[in-house]
Formats: sequence, structure tokens, C-alpha cells
Amino acid sequence: MMARGLFQCLRILIVCAGSLAMTPAFADPGDVERGEEVYLKRCVHCHGAEGDADTPAADRLVPPPRDFTEGLYKFKTTAFDDDIPNDADLFRMIRDGMPGTAMPGWSDMLSGQDMWDLVAYIKTFAGLEEEKPEKQVDYGTQIATSPESITAGQKLFVDRCAECHGEAGKGDAIKKLKDDTGYRTWPRNLTKPWTFRASNDPKDIFTRISIGIPGTQMPSFADPKSKKKLSIEERWNVANYAASLAETTKVVRPENTVIKAARIEGDAPATSDDPRWADAATTTFALLPQIIAGERFFTPSNDAITVRALYSDKEIALLLEWDDRTKSIPGEAKAKEIADAQLFEDQLMVQLPLEIPAGMEKPYFIRGDASHAVNLWRWASGTKDKAESVKLANALGANAVEERDAAAVGLMAKGDYKAGTWRVVIRRPLKTSSDGKDLQFIEGQFIPVAFAAWDGSNGETKSKHTLTTWYWLLLEPPMGMGAIFAALAVFLLLGAGEFWWMRSAPRRR
Repeated sequence: MMARGLFQCLRILIVCAGSLAMTPAFADPGDVERGEEVYLKRCVHCHGAEGDADTPAADRLVPPPRDFTEGLYKFKTTAFDDDIPNDADLFRMIRDGMPGTAMPGWSDMLSGQDMWDLVAYIKTFAGLEEEKPEKQVDYGTQIATSPESITAGQKLFVDRCAECHGEAGKGDAIKKLKDDTGYRTWPRNLTKPWTFRASNDPKDIFTRISIGIPGTQMPSFADPKSKKKLSIEERWNVANYAASLAETTKVVRPENTVIKAARIEGDAPATSDDPRWADAATTTFALLPQIIAGERFFTPSNDAITVRALYSDKEIALLLEWDDRTKSIPGEAKAKEIADAQLFEDQLMVQLPLEIPAGMEKPYFIRGDASHAVNLWRWASGTKDKAESVKLANALGANAVEERDAAAVGLMAKGDYKAGTWRVVIRRPLKTSSDGKDLQFIEGQFIPVAFAAWDGSNGETKSKHTLTTWYWLLLEPPMGMGAIFAALAVFLLLGAGEFWWMRSAPRRR
């Protein structure tokens, strides 16, 4: 028995040793020559042969690739006043990538040793081969997440962080931010943790608060010279609050492809504050940059749209919500100050086929095609001198668009902007008398629908915008008494069959 116990202990020790060998602390030192081979095969296209990110890809990526020659690393765990990162910081960025950017994680293509070799080679671009960090982040004693910690963190957040991140944490900046290279930067939308470059774990958030993000206007709140300095305890409270802001309902899920419109009594909602929206099902879709037709677009800011739908016996209404860091109203001084270059209106478009397809074939997802016409419902935020508007058009392709009178078919829209989010309600009668020029909504049928959005403060206009592919809109028929009785009959039949089976069991034995 003792020998068996010793053998089991030995097995556990071997497993543990193997696991430790895979962690950064126990990895083999990186080899610069092997790292160069990996770099030239995997990294050169974005970061350049000289490591200076002077590549054709740089202008088409948000944010642009890291310039390794500067030796400036934004996401590290060394102290705010120590410019040298830990090797493990570089390893982590290579292994996990940077969510919300074009930098992928390489763990599925590179071995651990390959990545350590890359770390060794990347450091040569800035002459950091022999440099070692002297100071690390002081984490003190971590404060566990609790209602008390979150409440304390919220008060500090509003006082210290809301100026850039907004009181709701959605990054709705009140000033224009640029990094040390002059590149436009946007405060992080803290409700979208999947966009955090180094995870939304409270410890990682504490690290960012303590160090700041070098090269940007995100400061260190551990700097004793700063008027906004926070103690270790205060930084943990702010980290716990920031982590608590994570959105859980308006999340893109690949399996959610259908917008389910419920039947309601009375008129369809006309505004976003109608209480009936609270019971409507939400579906969120990713918004991607338009890089196919016309002037292609590579630097988006809007990344998702959430849709709800309700319908009555006469009308259908869609509530469309998307986070937008700026309210783009041309002519307003504040909006112009925050905007990039020329300022345009914020806009939204709903695209529907002119006819519900009988099979799987749908119109081309960018304004239809010569054989398949589409309806375009387009809302715009307005300017200082012009109110918001809604327009209607039919299209047989991007260059074959026919403008129509929206009021004539009863198409209406109303938008409101609050705390970094647009909420726009668009509604229209289920049926129109437009002689075949409009989609006629039918209960119980899957109707293709697609969306597009423009952030005017980001210079988005015409073909420069974000969009979705086709998804589905379903007007769910109300459950009548016939359906209820049918379900009850099936339930009773199954119950009777189970009862008979149990009663006959003894006789079968």
C-alpha cells in the first residue's frame, strides 16, 4: 500500500512539473536567430521587416501595428515608471493576441518555444536584449468583488474616469484624444469586455489603472505626482466596478440569427422609452466595415447593433440600439471639436427584400442586385439647423438607387442619444398600397433583413460605413386556442400512454 501511495505521489509530481514547464517562468530562453525565422514568416506583413510597422497594412488596421523600434509597450506588468516590460508580457500578447484588433493569438500555430524565440527577436528592434525591468506593479492585497467595493469604485470612477469613459463607462468622450504618435484614440467602452486588450479580469484592470497605457492619454493612477492618484485599495475598488459594467444581454452570439417580433395590442411603439420594449426579445449582430463596393472602409468605430421588434395588426416597429462614442450633429461646435476631419450625421439603414424569397436565394446584401430589388429605410441624426430624418429608397444595386417619399407609405422614425448609445425606433404599416414597390409583411414567414450604420464623427459617409449580412425577421403568430388545445391533447395522450405502460408492467413480468 505504501509503495502504491509513493507511486501515486510520483505521478502527481511529474504531471505538476510538466505543467510548470509550460508556464513562462519555466520556459527555455528565447533564441534570437530562430525568432527571426518565425518573425519573417508570421509577423513581417504587419510589423515590417525592420519592425517599424511601415507597411501597407498599417493604414488599414485599427489600431495600427506596434512599432517595435520605439520599445514602447502599452500592456505590461512592470511599474508605471519602468519602461521595460517583462518578457512574460510580450509572450502573453503573442500567445493571446489583442481582442478588438487585427493582432491574433498565435498559440494554435506556434509552440511555446517559438513564441519565446519571437520575444527575444522583437526586443532587438529597440536594443532591449540586455535590459531588465527594475520595478513591478504593487498589487497589495486584492479586494474581492462585493456590492460595497463596487459602490466605492463607482464614486471614484465618476470622479476620476468619467471625463473620458463617460459616467456609464461607454467611452462617450467629451474631448478629442490622440496618442503620442498623433493617432486618434478612443476611450475603452467598458461595457464590452471582449474588446479589452488584456482581459477584463479585475487584476488586469487593476494593472491598467496602476500603469496607465504608455504612449496614450490613459494615465497611471499610482503615480504619486498625479492629482488623481488612487491608493491600492481604491484602485481595486475601481477595478471591481469597471468589471461589473460588462454587458451580458447585448452580446453577439453566432446562433442568434432571427429577430423575433411579438404581436401586441394597440399601436406599435413610436419611441424608445415605450415600456413594451422591455418584454421584446433582443438580438445582437456584429457590424463589420464595408470593404467591397465604392470607397472601401477599414477604420470603423461602431461594432455591433442590437435589434428588437414588435408588431400590431397594422404596424411593425423596430428598436435599433448601438453604442456610439459621439453624437454627430454637424454644425454643433462640440461635435466638430471631437470629430475626425469632416463631420457627418450619424445614420442607420434597414434593408429588406422587395419580396419574401420563396427559396434560399436572397438579394445581394449591399443594396440588392439587378434581379432582386430591396427596400432601404434610412434614418439620419440631423444637423444643428435640420431635424433628424427618415428616407425611403428602392435599390437594384449600389449604383441603382431610386429615392421615394417615406411619408407617403407611413415610414417614420424617432431617435434619442444618451450615455453613449443611440436608440432609434423605425416603424411602418404592415401593408402598403405602393403597387409592388414595398415589402408586405406576413406573419409566420422568415423575412431577410440587414443593417448598416454610419458614425459621422469618424468620417463615415456614403460607402464608408459598417454593415451586417442578411439575417431573419420573424413576425411570430399569436398562439390561438386551437394551438393550446392541440398541445393539451398531446400532453394527455402521452400521459395516458405512460400510465398504461406502468399498469401493464407487472403482467409483462
